[in-house]
Amino acid sequence: MLTAIVMITAATDRIPETAQAIADIDGVSEVYSVAGGVDLIAIVRVREFNDIAETISNRLNKVDGVIDTDTHVAFRAFSKHDLEATFSVGLE
Repeated sequence: MLTAIVMITAATDRIPETAQAIADIDGVSEVYSVAGGVDLIAIVRVREFNDIAETISNRLNKVDGVIDTDTHVAFRAFSKHDLEATFSVGLE
């Protein structure tokens, strides 16, 4: 499973609608409304590297209200929780 963290600048008058539309995209596991330099942070989890481009470039970036994105691809997860087991349920 590949993970990308997407920092999203959104139109301020459309943040809830934009967040929901992003959350509805296949491959997007979570969307957070945040304080700071961006408006939303989306967690994208996909099986193939090419799916990152498909999910972010061809879908997420085209959501009404998205102004700009900054994508970070995760190399390794460090956690007390077994994240791989959590997100692989039903994918056998």
